[in-house]
Amino acid sequence: MASLHDPFALRGVTLRNRIGVSPMCQYSSVDGFADDWHLVHLGSRAVGGAGLVITEATAVSAEGRISAADLGIYDDRHVEMLTRITRFIAAQGAVPGMQLAHAGRKASTARPWDGGKPVPVSAGGWQPIGASAIPFDKSSPTPRAMDEADMARVKDEFRMAARRAAQAGFAWIELHAAHGYLLHGFLSPISNQRTDRYGGPFENRIRFPLETIEAVRAVWPGDRPLAVRLSCTDWVEGGWDIEQSVAFSGLLKEAGVDLIDCSSGGTVSQAPIPVSPGYQVPFSARIRQDAGIATSAVGLIAKADQAREIIAKGEADLVFLAREFLRDPYWPLRNADIAEGKRNPAPPVQYGRAFG
Repeated sequence: MASLHDPFALRGVTLRNRIGVSPMCQYSSVDGFADDWHLVHLGSRAVGGAGLVITEATAVSAEGRISAADLGIYDDRHVEMLTRITRFIAAQGAVPGMQLAHAGRKASTARPWDGGKPVPVSAGGWQPIGASAIPFDKSSPTPRAMDEADMARVKDEFRMAARRAAQAGFAWIELHAAHGYLLHGFLSPISNQRTDRYGGPFENRIRFPLETIEAVRAVWPGDRPLAVRLSCTDWVEGGWDIEQSVAFSGLLKEAGVDLIDCSSGGTVSQAPIPVSPGYQVPFSARIRQDAGIATSAVGLIAKADQAREIIAKGEADLVFLAREFLRDPYWPLRNADIAEGKRNPAPPVQYGRAFG
């Protein structure tokens, strides 16, 4: 029976515990560049005892940003500051991870505190692209349906982003195939109504996401884990669902993916999602059992006993916290396992007096 504070190993990387900082958009970049905000935001969670610290959704291209203020890794110049951040995270005993993303039809929006609405080209935005020319909702622009030249370009953007991530010192990457963004947009029959070999039946809808993931695995170092964040259901009839997620996860494992980060929703703006603490954990448990691949659970996980139970029951290999880490960067230290007078994780010596 595993414990929340046990180490967890994938490929050549070992996390000091099973607690991960989930990707959380900060909307604080200029031209995709990380800055001191990102250093302190990510670095403080590493100081706080997390085993894995993952960046926000990091755009593989300028057009793939959710907003103009998104973090990016589409320019070689982005690597310098990111390297400083990964170096600091690793020095605190945590593993630095990056989520690679393309927003697809949900790109070109304002920051949440600026209203979060779509930004038109006339106001400095850009034309989103997607699997089909279907807008996210009535207020969203109609994306341009991608052709095969677009797909080849985007796959290369993901490939180059993975190379830059390795160069910057990230030991773990996660591809974002959830929440209605580009890769999920191909998976779901709601947003993918293509009539070519990339649309229609399951095996066609998974083709472009699988090709993209295979392209990344081909250049990502073999001793470093590759994860995929998956929306395990669209929560609506006729959408992507858990049965398709299980089947896809098995194929991802064959393609060299090491872990599925199990989330849900994002394709339909008003989907009836039964939100409650741990509401997505059953997806993690199902995929872990039926696809035979490691999983992480995420979604309203806040209490230590809740996180411990998820790991102890084998419902996930890792738990990812988001909002709770915003409230308390030192959550792992505050909920450390104490045995024989020793704390696991141990606080930095500079903070020892607070956790004696």
